[in-house]
Amino acid sequence: MKRSDRHPSILTSQTGGGCNSLRILFLVSAHNGLSQRAWVALTERGHEVAVAVVDSAAAMHAAVSEHDPDLIVCPFLKTLIPESIWNRRPCLVVHPGPPGDRGPSSLDWAIELGMGAWGVSVLLANGEFDAGQVLASRTFPMREAGKASLYRHEVRNAAIDALIEALGRLLLGAGREERGGAARRVGRARPLMTQDVRAIDWNQDSTDVVMRKIRGGEGHPGVLDSIGGRDFYLFGAHRERSQHGRPGELIAKRSGAICRATADGAVWITTLRQRDTPSLRYFKLPAANALERAGVELELPEIESALDTGVPAEDTYREIVYQEHAGVGYLHFDFYNGAMSTEQCRRLRAAYEHARARPTKVIVLTGGDDYFSNGIHLNVIQAAEDPGAESWRNLNAIDDLVLDIVQTDSHLVISALAGDAAAGGVPLALAADYVVAREDIVLNPYYRHMGGLYGSEYWTYLLPRRIGATMTTRLTNPPFNPVGTAQAVKIGLVDTVLGTSLQDFQTAVRTFAQRIARDGLHRARMEDKRRRRVHDERVKPLHTYRNEELAQCLECFFGPDSGYHEARRRFVYKVPAPRTNLRQAA
Repeated sequence: MKRSDRHPSILTSQTGGGCNSLRILFLVSAHNGLSQRAWVALTERGHEVAVAVVDSAAAMHAAVSEHDPDLIVCPFLKTLIPESIWNRRPCLVVHPGPPGDRGPSSLDWAIELGMGAWGVSVLLANGEFDAGQVLASRTFPMREAGKASLYRHEVRNAAIDALIEALGRLLLGAGREERGGAARRVGRARPLMTQDVRAIDWNQDSTDVVMRKIRGGEGHPGVLDSIGGRDFYLFGAHRERSQHGRPGELIAKRSGAICRATADGAVWITTLRQRDTPSLRYFKLPAANALERAGVELELPEIESALDTGVPAEDTYREIVYQEHAGVGYLHFDFYNGAMSTEQCRRLRAAYEHARARPTKVIVLTGGDDYFSNGIHLNVIQAAEDPGAESWRNLNAIDDLVLDIVQTDSHLVISALAGDAAAGGVPLALAADYVVAREDIVLNPYYRHMGGLYGSEYWTYLLPRRIGATMTTRLTNPPFNPVGTAQAVKIGLVDTVLGTSLQDFQTAVRTFAQRIARDGLHRARMEDKRRRRVHDERVKPLHTYRNEELAQCLECFFGPDSGYHEARRRFVYKVPAPRTNLRQAA
């Protein structure tokens, strides 16, 4: 019997009851953080997983024909699967809502309605969106955060657990809906949330309401609003408790963000995307950049962003914060989507110099909750008058920061990855002496998918130093596979895993850092660190690594091959690559 003739109910008979590896095909609208984490989870269990980015029934049929899978999994798919596929093969769909919930705005409505708990369902595809038989589900408490952050943490963690359970049920021949309370139909069908629902009335809406609305549209589609006579989508809301003004008035700016008064306070907005026109498409930019590009001139006072004002993080907005506790300095940097522009790299470098000057023993680089770092800021580069020149400035700015970390001889440095890291964000983390990570993160230590970009950040020194030349070659060349924390620890990319939830991870990081600072071995560790750095410098100086890397990047930025510039344009404008099948396997 051909795989194409199979029916979901006979999966067990074809796979030996779950003892054998399955050929699994992911059909996705984008290979996002959830699908990457699912790829890691299933390949770690011995399954062979291929990924196809699809946007039509024809693309799905082509992918199924090419890969001939035992099972299809859809961690993130916005297109309905044709009956000719789901009727012949089991198709597991991950939906970010509890059993019974339906619709494309699931998390949006959960935030808008103030739900105290939400869920994830894994169901068998049928002829309707989100209406199939539920094989597994999980619930989680909601927290005050944007939709994208909830998706990257609570949804992703719950989805992986439910997906593994659903797969196990299929392998065991479970053909009926999950029993018990987890499968009760607690949700309902809801429509696509429109901008009419999301709209902010600045004269009437309180700070809580504004925060809720922007958080509900975080990631996509944002909240449509007007600033200076131009229409923008708003992203990245942060509460401000000390600034006030006339409702709707823009009252200040800080680190590229703008502060706008509400009916009872104010909010910071970090990111804007101008509304598309029939002839022009736009992309997300730091708010000040987006306004300048749109020709909106605003005379706003610049509020200095001191590193440590004593103001609680939830009371204002600061991209970079420095705090000390028990002889340890914590440098937090939370950049939108993990992207680091030239100016952000320079500000972070200045903050790191401040941390190095403090009488502490350990510095912890914490990044943000959602991302540690994703390297250079491709959107800001795309918006620049000369993208090649801005690429060069941005890369050198992050190189300067990495160099400072590598050459630190006054402190032990820990990179604490609560969120994912990719491209230049990976060597940035590896510049530290210790790398610890939350259990659920994914690392993508490669560049060349971006039109052959070679990359810098001293990766040709930092990656081999940790994992050796052979593994470095494997991770930085096709096929470009994400690395989960279990594999990262196994190969030496990460030293240890500390907890699954954000709260548990933050507590464990403090314990780990304080132990390193207090256990009496600090002097010996520092002497060993200096000795190894001297040895490495004699073997090959750091400036040689940098010059070699930048020579390759110079060709990418200014040479005749436009691959990098075209790939960056596709990434920024969300244009699918010409080839959408990603051949990935364990």
